[in-house]
Amino acid sequence: MSFSSCVKPFPQLYLYPSCFHSHVSGTTTSSSLSLPPRSSLVLKQNTIFHSEPKLQLKRASTTIRCSALTPELKTTLDKVVTTNKIVLFMKGTKDFPQCGFSNTVVQILKSLNAQFETVNILDNDLVRQGLKEYSNWPTFPQLYIDGEFFGGCDITVV
Repeated sequence: MSFSSCVKPFPQLYLYPSCFHSHVSGTTTSSSLSLPPRSSLVLKQNTIFHSEPKLQLKRASTTIRCSALTPELKTTLDKVVTTNKIVLFMKGTKDFPQCGFSNTVVQILKSLNAQFETVNILDNDLVRQGLKEYSNWPTFPQLYIDGEFFGGCDITVV
């Protein structure tokens, strides 16, 4: 199942780092990141941070919150989970899982002779991030049965 036609990619987001916060001994210290004038960091899809700085995104002097779960994506996810009895959002496909946890859930469902659909979350980063908000569950795989979130691999194994 592909979401490429349902989800619009984010435009590039320009980030003006004004302050990075770090927590040391329960206190917060601030340091500024000096960049040449008019320079900015450009975040693109698949940007990986190896630390977790708290960044303040600014647009016209207004702080914004970035959410991957757009109304269009929520509608699409609602439709997918309600039109299929069992849906597994996973890394890879049921024929070629790309994660041990995803493979475990696929093998459980196959051993039960369950008819299920899979969605490869690695195909679309926006779907992957939006689904975390949709289910309020941070990890994958995510299993939906009869339109309701059942759980991840840990819940399915029990």
